[in-house]
Amino acid sequence: MPLLRNLAVAALLCASLPCASMSAQQLSPAITTDPAPDKANPAAMESFQLPSHGALLNAIVYVAAGAGPHPVVLLLHGFPGNERNLDLAQSIRRAGWDVLYFNYRGAWGSPGDFSFTHAIEDTHAAISFLRDPANAKKFRADPNYIVLIGHSMGGMIAANVGAEDAGIKAIGMISAANMGGMVLPMVLAGKQETAVPFIGRSLAAEGVAPLAGCTPESLARDLLANASKWNIPDLAPKLASRPVFVITSDDGLAAGSDALVENLHKIGDTQVTSLHIATDHSYSGSRIELETTVLNNLSHLKP
Repeated sequence: MPLLRNLAVAALLCASLPCASMSAQQLSPAITTDPAPDKANPAAMESFQLPSHGALLNAIVYVAAGAGPHPVVLLLHGFPGNERNLDLAQSIRRAGWDVLYFNYRGAWGSPGDFSFTHAIEDTHAAISFLRDPANAKKFRADPNYIVLIGHSMGGMIAANVGAEDAGIKAIGMISAANMGGMVLPMVLAGKQETAVPFIGRSLAAEGVAPLAGCTPESLARDLLANASKWNIPDLAPKLASRPVFVITSDDGLAAGSDALVENLHKIGDTQVTSLHIATDHSYSGSRIELETTVLNNLSHLKP
């Protein structure tokens, strides 16, 4: 992740707090075993267009077997979203949850213009879609039990949207990219405009080909304009009332997530867990461990 490493260095966020390891993890049956067939209410996959601010976004719902209503995970991809984590979606569904995955405006063929602001707005739109009684009935979903899980940039979005929406039951962050916090020192130093070319080059190196309606410079300005608002550690007071689980890896991005965990502990939050997995940003060599960690956290939440 060149962008994220470069911004982390530029922001001087090089100190990482130790993550508290969770106890030895037990392999979930949802990783290895299909659920019992339910002819009346079988597991299914529904593709559709999710409305958001005048655009119709490409979306999929993985519907769990059984009459439900099923709790729902809203699975948020990163920047630009090469790793979609759909193996997680499948295992989460086998554990009895519905999973909604979508592509933000301007990302991977969804119409509209991509920006970080739009991605946050689109996530709110997806939550509103899930809470609509007609949609909840169609997908046998519980509109009152929604959990956000985001990877990389999606982790930043999950934390921010969860902080804004008190109805979200829990927030999961997988190698969350604290992109706002990374550029915040540049903002505080009054160097926004001089920072735009550097940030833009880093974003371009990350790969913007799957994104439409934006430029590296427009994305850099979006980050700089919202750096203070999006800084993950500062969201702790708004997240402390709900379970938060944090997973980090050897990608150089742990500092923002670790700082959030520390801030949550400081204000007395006992519902936060964290685990570090020694692998890359995409968890390429540790997919089973990642699935196990996510499922174990969800098992404590399922109503």
